[in-house]
Amino acid sequence: MPTSKKQRPLENKRLINMSKNVIAVLGCGSWGTAIAMTLAKNYQQVMLWGHDPEHCRQLRLDRENKQFLPGVRFSLPITIETDLEKILQSCRDLVLVVPSHAFEETVHRMKPYLTEEHRIAWGTKGLDVHGRFLHQVVAEELDVTIQTAVLSGPSFAKEVAMALPTAITVASDSEVFASDLVKSLSSNTFRVYTCHDMVGVQIAGAVKNVLAVATGIADGLGLGANTRSAIITRGLAELMRLGTALGGRQETFMGLSGVGDLILTCTDNQSRNRRFGIAIGEGKDAQAAMELIGQVVEGWQTTKVVKQLAMVNQVEMPITDQVYHVLYEGLAPEDAVTNLLGRPSRAESC
Repeated sequence: MPTSKKQRPLENKRLINMSKNVIAVLGCGSWGTAIAMTLAKNYQQVMLWGHDPEHCRQLRLDRENKQFLPGVRFSLPITIETDLEKILQSCRDLVLVVPSHAFEETVHRMKPYLTEEHRIAWGTKGLDVHGRFLHQVVAEELDVTIQTAVLSGPSFAKEVAMALPTAITVASDSEVFASDLVKSLSSNTFRVYTCHDMVGVQIAGAVKNVLAVATGIADGLGLGANTRSAIITRGLAELMRLGTALGGRQETFMGLSGVGDLILTCTDNQSRNRRFGIAIGEGKDAQAAMELIGQVVEGWQTTKVVKQLAMVNQVEMPITDQVYHVLYEGLAPEDAVTNLLGRPSRAESC
């Protein structure tokens, strides 16, 4: 990560204005809203930023995210804000919860206002459109040294917002930042574990979306529970092969951010990626399936990125390959299943 420190205009003023009692969440979709509500239990004020002024105006009026998280009203300490400079002048700690394809642009917009005192965590799951880990995006975009962390694990936004019991993982190279995030997020319904494996946590969060599409396709075809279980299990093997090749740790993939999140997204219809796959299996093309979901489907773009990573690192990922052929090359889902079942037999550990 870059270590140069560049003085910027008004930097001293920003440092004076920062408060440790205020935290910002950037991104007011379903997951960003749920994270803001979780943080509001422990903070005097949470600032929730969105790029769409009309959406933010409606959030202020309704005190509820009717577009992405209907039925769950905000806690009082949440302030809706569209002024990014104001947020970065007020808050030391920032949690980015934007779609992976918008992550680089958001960091770029933050750059003029950031100082070395800021700390950035993100709940965005996936890789950017160029196949980079999001911590690499931060390192390449910024010209200051900033502590970073990633939040991941089995956590549907609505259940978190409703304060149903949830456990996640925070991965960071900074023990201090990780510890502070644990304190910031923890409650009697939200448990946070820590680890240092930022690579493993991030690749797990990306690949599980591809596998959720695969299980959705199988269920859309009506192939049953046996098939679903096989895809999840062999999909985990693919995830571990790629993850360890990229430097992730095997124990990470057997934890909350690995197998935990994989099971969640592959088995419950709250998962947009699973519902997207079901629509594909039922005969819709990718564009029609995305329109049906009506929100960002991370697995669509991530499938292409993960396939490329597997090719570059010479990692065999047959389920991912078949999902790619279905989404991008027009292969019939039934033929993808035939291709998988027709592969030569091998030892399960491979």
